[in-house]
Amino acid sequence: MRLLQRSIMLVLVLLFASGCASTGGSDPRDPLESFNRAMFSFNDGVDKTVLKPVAEGYRAVFPSMVRTGVANFFSNLEDFWIAVNQLLQGKVQNGVSDGARLLVNTTIGILGLFDVASEFGLDKHNEDFGQTLAVWGIGSGPYVVLPLFGSTTLRDGLSRFTLDRRADPVVNVNHVPTRNTLFAERLVSKRADLLELGNVVDEAALDKYSFSRDAYLQRRESLIHDGNPPRSPRAEVDVDEPIKLPATMRVVTGTYPTPALLSELSTNLAPTVVSDGDGKPVSLGSSDALLLTRAVGGL
Repeated sequence: MRLLQRSIMLVLVLLFASGCASTGGSDPRDPLESFNRAMFSFNDGVDKTVLKPVAEGYRAVFPSMVRTGVANFFSNLEDFWIAVNQLLQGKVQNGVSDGARLLVNTTIGILGLFDVASEFGLDKHNEDFGQTLAVWGIGSGPYVVLPLFGSTTLRDGLSRFTLDRRADPVVNVNHVPTRNTLFAERLVSKRADLLELGNVVDEAALDKYSFSRDAYLQRRESLIHDGNPPRSPRAEVDVDEPIKLPATMRVVTGTYPTPALLSELSTNLAPTVVSDGDGKPVSLGSSDALLLTRAVGGL
């Protein structure tokens, strides 16, 4: 595993050194589109052949309480580095909150198996060094799909395999069998949590690669700005008549983008379309417009 990570790190360094010359991608954020599509197809094949069946078996064998405890345990391991990045970004209050969350869940929550801190109002955050570099003004660089590790950007990938990796308690376990077991268990746990979302994407996506790329980049932008990304020009969609959605389609009403709406879009596992309340779509970003198109098409 460490050899694979070092190899991927070398690929990222070579991309950085080469200036990420365009290979004909149609999206300026994705100049390596040909390479990325090949890696995406490879990863998708591995997922369908290995990861998804294992995750489905894991969900079938272990009850929800056990799976939640496992997910909580690994989530708790992340909170120290999250707190450090909060402080590096100048968000002292959040950093203190995350540190307190780690203390509460590690002690009262029995090594993080129970998320007691959330009941105390110490909410879970998501920070990493890639986000810290973004706050410091470092650009994301091109979008990259890594073999087995999936979507990232040049900035976030370099961060992921340097400081983020050094701060990962699982990666730094010296006993190799224990480290590999923990790594595999974390991977399966996370994949099991995404089964429903993966099924929705499989059914909805006209172009699964573009959908996944846009969703990833939008989510990263939202995380960097704590749910309040700067507004960007968006294509207006003219619809004279109210949209008739399938009965299974949920409509999230609100002004885009607000933290609550972004949370709905990122966590809701059912197909979703954004509406201004009278059945007409609001101005949409690229991945949102794509999602709206699929919604109108009836899935």
